[in-house]
Amino acid sequence: MSAAPVLLEMRSITKTFPGVKALADVNLVVREGEIHAICGENGAGKSTLMKVLSGVYPYGDYSGEIRYRGEEARFGDIRASEQAGIVIIHQELALIPGMSITENIFLGNEPRTGLAIDWKTAQRRALELMKLVGLREDPDALVKDIGVGKQQLIEIAKAFAKDVKLLILDEPTAALNESDSQQLLDLLREFKTQGITSIIISHKLNEIEAIADSITILRDGRTIETLDVKADGVNEDRIVRGMVGRDMESRFPDHTPNVGEVFFEVRDWTVRHPIATDRLVCKHANFSVRRGEVVGFAGLMGAGRTELAMSLFGRSYGTWLSGQVFKDGREIKLRTVSEAIEHGLAYVSEDRKAIGLNLLDDIKTSIVAAKPAKIARHGVIDEVAEHRVAEDYRQELRIKTPSVDEGISKLSGGNQQKVVLAKWMFSDPDLLILDEPTRGIDVGAKFEIYGIINRLAEQGKGVVVISSELPELIGLCDRIYTVFEGTITGEVARADADPERLMKQMTTTKKMPV
Repeated sequence: MSAAPVLLEMRSITKTFPGVKALADVNLVVREGEIHAICGENGAGKSTLMKVLSGVYPYGDYSGEIRYRGEEARFGDIRASEQAGIVIIHQELALIPGMSITENIFLGNEPRTGLAIDWKTAQRRALELMKLVGLREDPDALVKDIGVGKQQLIEIAKAFAKDVKLLILDEPTAALNESDSQQLLDLLREFKTQGITSIIISHKLNEIEAIADSITILRDGRTIETLDVKADGVNEDRIVRGMVGRDMESRFPDHTPNVGEVFFEVRDWTVRHPIATDRLVCKHANFSVRRGEVVGFAGLMGAGRTELAMSLFGRSYGTWLSGQVFKDGREIKLRTVSEAIEHGLAYVSEDRKAIGLNLLDDIKTSIVAAKPAKIARHGVIDEVAEHRVAEDYRQELRIKTPSVDEGISKLSGGNQQKVVLAKWMFSDPDLLILDEPTRGIDVGAKFEIYGIINRLAEQGKGVVVISSELPELIGLCDRIYTVFEGTITGEVARADADPERLMKQMTTTKKMPV
């Protein structure tokens, strides 16, 4: 069977930022009707390449040539690429929470009768597009009132409203649970039968292996290879070897636990939802952490893991109803974030861009942000000390940046996550709570973050890891608690942990025996 014709060819694409060559002679060939994956470590240039293609970085801002449907393409902005049928869905969804589904689908692309927006036509077409992507919601429903998985479908519906020929998805399942992720992948397969071509960027290699026809691997801004998934017998290990330039015998660094006594204990912790006042998001939770221990929390999306963590960290979520916290045998009060920090707690949010970092700051400012008093003299930041501290963490955590004076927004996702970790490590916590610490980052960066977690445990600190990836919890944690609908349903030692047992405990309110 002859190969499908080439839809897109990017030749010798080079893109430079001040002090950094993000792309160096990158080549990409995508054929009509295929699902083409782009893989690489954080900072490899994947998102930059797609921004060049979609006109975010316009013609003249890079060197090289883009050929689309047999002709040279010189997109001056994203609207020009969309008019050609190329639509990109970024990892951070471009939706307006306070607007309806219909309004979001046609934002900037509204059907009109004369100068007026034809809302009747818009709603009818919205229903057609929603049916196409499998979204069963009221088109007048506000985006803020539906889940992340459905919001992702709205973005795809927006793409079809623009007559998409080439759909680009950047980390489309990073924030989705397993069910929503599978639904999205099935949708891409359905689009393929309709002749629509897709490019997908993802760090979830099992998904890439399952769905992609071809895979192009980037490393350090260069094209390493393009693989035909079926013909080349591609599996996860083969993709990893291309991404990092070596075989990874283990996805987790070697670690010998040295677990001490219980030093942190939560008893009968109960918290009410901030809006739905008849709903409890934490129901009489009890758990403990030992010194030098990595403790995991497993649960489906919405189980209450994040709510538990945030409510403990200075009651920054919900309304506290009851419960006590003990540290080293003494009850402590965690009524504010400041009190939580003073008592040695740190919380790394699952949303590093909205909560964990100020993207307008530079790296050095971000690293000292949790406890600036440590480097202040008479209330004034010592800039020399600030720079020295930031540089020390840059080297220790291997943050890829030419300078700690660089803006946070210029870093890749994995390097931004390292800055968040550095910020809280600088506060010198006794208990570090990490909420989805490796979401949206590659296997190489994950391995480095696992190493950081192990080093913190070796220093005698307690580490709590909340993760939606069961293999991550099993490979990293000494004990794992399971959570379902706000209730801690069980506790499993590492030696006894397997996905089946954890999943059973994650899907029942019945408390399991330890």
